Amino acid sequence: MTLIKSISGIRGTIGGNTGENLTPVDTVKFAAAYGSWLKKESKKEKNKVVVGRDARISGKMIQELTMNTLIGLGIDVIDIGLSTTPTVEVAVPLEKADGGIILTASHNPKQWNALKLLNNKGEFLDGEAGAKILQIAETEDFEFSQVDDLGEISVIEDYIDRHIEEVLKLKLVDPEKVEQANLKVIVDAVNSSGGIAIPALLKKMGVEVIELYCEPNGHFPHNPEPLKEHLADICELVKKEKADFGIVVDPDVDRLAFIDENGEMFGEEYTLVACADYVLSKTSGNTVSNLSSSRALRDVTQKHGGSYEASAVGEVNVVKLMKDNNAVIGGEGNGGIIYPKAHYGRDSLVGAALFLTYLAEIGKKVSQLRAEYPSYFMSKNKIELTPDLDVDGILKAVEKRHSSEEISTVDGVKIDFPENWVHLRKSNTEPIIRIYTEAKSQQEADELAQKMIKEIRDIIS
Repeated sequence: MTLIKSISGIRGTIGGNTGENLTPVDTVKFAAAYGSWLKKESKKEKNKVVVGRDARISGKMIQELTMNTLIGLGIDVIDIGLSTTPTVEVAVPLEKADGGIILTASHNPKQWNALKLLNNKGEFLDGEAGAKILQIAETEDFEFSQVDDLGEISVIEDYIDRHIEEVLKLKLVDPEKVEQANLKVIVDAVNSSGGIAIPALLKKMGVEVIELYCEPNGHFPHNPEPLKEHLADICELVKKEKADFGIVVDPDVDRLAFIDENGEMFGEEYTLVACADYVLSKTSGNTVSNLSSSRALRDVTQKHGGSYEASAVGEVNVVKLMKDNNAVIGGEGNGGIIYPKAHYGRDSLVGAALFLTYLAEIGKKVSQLRAEYPSYFMSKNKIELTPDLDVDGILKAVEKRHSSEEISTVDGVKIDFPENWVHLRKSNTEPIIRIYTEAKSQQEADELAQKMIKEIRDIIS
């Protein structure tokens, strides 16, 4: 059982001992720290926070604890109930709230839950804010309100519908064109809140929807991370139903993956590539993804005359660089689409709507579209080290060995070779180096990873 405290929130397994898991006590403590930080930062007489959750079994319990802690601090709460991460992000500015909390452990299994924390723009907190909240939690520097100053909870039950309407208002989303394309789509929402949001969006766009695992009961029928090895059922159903394609989302609906008409993975890395290809065909500009995302986004961006930049891993880092570079679209290679015309957060509803419009416009099969993009293959590995080793020193030695190559040290060490790349990142919680490689064949990517592992072992010895 585990409890992980970080600048982006608190994440842990339900049950067990206080301080070691996400127990009710830990939930209250961290919600109180966030609320206390918010009051100090805003310096307002009265604060307001939006709270929503995914469909996890523990969700309602964690939400009640969180909301009641906030009203104990004198903060008003807008309860939008069963929701998605991007829906809460959209709701914060629309409700003119001072912050937001999403109760979800994203793609982690059902025994996990978490508090994800937002600022008044509906964006994830930066490192400085997260560090302050951790400090408040550590010192338990809480001052709760007197009885006459308690906050109040108001309930809004239709925020997913409101979110859908915001998506449909986007200039590059064309429901009429999609309806005319007469598409049939299978949706796998792993029995979470995407089972409400994605089918509702698609139906609004005139798509015939077949629902698979769309009952939001929190009983995940397979590992909720949308990877090929977990998605055999939807791959088979797409072929059986002769559907145009399949859509897969994770429990909180910020990661999006597609299955082509042959039941083959489109590739999570290529979700962003395809959406960017469409957006860049209509809007000239730049793109951003993180250092561990596919080179294919760079290729597509350059094809359209834009420039591509890579940020440190983490959504908050991607968003900052997108703002700095005026990127028209960006995101993460795990299927996370960030489209600033909507909001600065990964949003599978936005991604699905853009992809559907693009497909309807070009009139091609999903497999044909995928074949137009350069093919890259990734390998993800790690090397375990002993705690006494100087990991930073090892990374410096690797950097020095490859000083003639294009190198980024924004987040670990990334070496861009002409035909492939390797990204080395140290873990903040355990003595390991994560090794990500990408090349034009799986064999080449795997071989590059093994070569880097050998090189690190040589440096150590």
